[in-house]
Amino acid sequence: MPEPTTLRVAMTVEQCWQPVPGGSGTYIRELARAYRALEHLSVTGLAARHGGRPAPDGSPDLRVSESALPRQLLYRSWQQTRSPRAPRGHDVVHATTWAVPGHRVPLVVTVHDLAFRHDPGHFTPNGVAFFERGLQIARDEAAAVVVPSEVTREDCVAAGIDRDRVHVVLHGVRVATPSPAAVTAFRTRHGLARPYVLWVGTREPRKNLPRLLAAFDHVVDRGADLDLVLVGPDGWGGAADRVSAVTQDRVHVLGRLGVDELAASFAGARVFCYPSLREGFGMPVSEAMAHGVPVVTSRGTAMEEVAAGAAVLVDPLDAADVARGLLQADGPEHGRLARASAARAGHLDWARAARETVDVLRGAARA
Repeated sequence: MPEPTTLRVAMTVEQCWQPVPGGSGTYIRELARAYRALEHLSVTGLAARHGGRPAPDGSPDLRVSESALPRQLLYRSWQQTRSPRAPRGHDVVHATTWAVPGHRVPLVVTVHDLAFRHDPGHFTPNGVAFFERGLQIARDEAAAVVVPSEVTREDCVAAGIDRDRVHVVLHGVRVATPSPAAVTAFRTRHGLARPYVLWVGTREPRKNLPRLLAAFDHVVDRGADLDLVLVGPDGWGGAADRVSAVTQDRVHVLGRLGVDELAASFAGARVFCYPSLREGFGMPVSEAMAHGVPVVTSRGTAMEEVAAGAAVLVDPLDAADVARGLLQADGPEHGRLARASAARAGHLDWARAARETVDVLRGAARA
């Protein structure tokens, strides 16, 4: 049997230099890490001009070819003129976000979600225009499209991408396991004497924080001995996420945390609640599950798919139902839900995701 040829991939990694790399940055970093264990694979990162590496927790840890253009000019040129093209010497180009390079070889695009099509008011007009142009390029030029869930696959098909070009590759999950002492130190540092419900994300309208806060009011009114901890950068639309007077002393807004503190926040949580209106995958759900924390999340979304029966599902538009879910996860079912979370997370593996993604890339290169 002939020896497999080395697949040479040019992969966009620019998201790793963003101030908040987010889920896309995690996706890039974890794929790059898992790729190192694969044979017959050579990967080069594509980025704008920076003159330095990103922060250690955001680094893709592979060789990077930098453009002569800074990010804004590079993105504009890619979208408007489809240049500069990815460097020669590759078999396939993998665009990991809506910033899609010009290309001489087959193109694969990862579509994380199409939330902007469902709720354009949840994004800035410039953001929507950027996403729409990226979608048009993917529809017109991509040999294959990678998505993290069946929900996103159906959205892509509805947006005009041929179903046979769209491949579902579930994300993996990898978390640090903090010591009990680190969790105790985290709780002490932030004044968390009570058990707490955790939410993690960027504060923006589709994350549905106003309803979570309203649900938490209901929970406190019913006598639950819980606090609410909100972790993540401000994002935008934060004026609608005001903490109510009823629970103000029970809600802790911690902002963005470092890697170690974030892991401690997950590990110390009694319940994780993520009532987002729409996601392509919902990485915070898988991270909470990897820490063995019971999860409450939105019915009829990609998070339900990710949880695969291991979470308490609620109507994200109904604060009373979210409160019901919180009380259920905090109640007698807590132990069973914690075990279910850990078991589900064990099936979400970045090594598998990397192998399946390479299969798509190799198929596109052959085409």
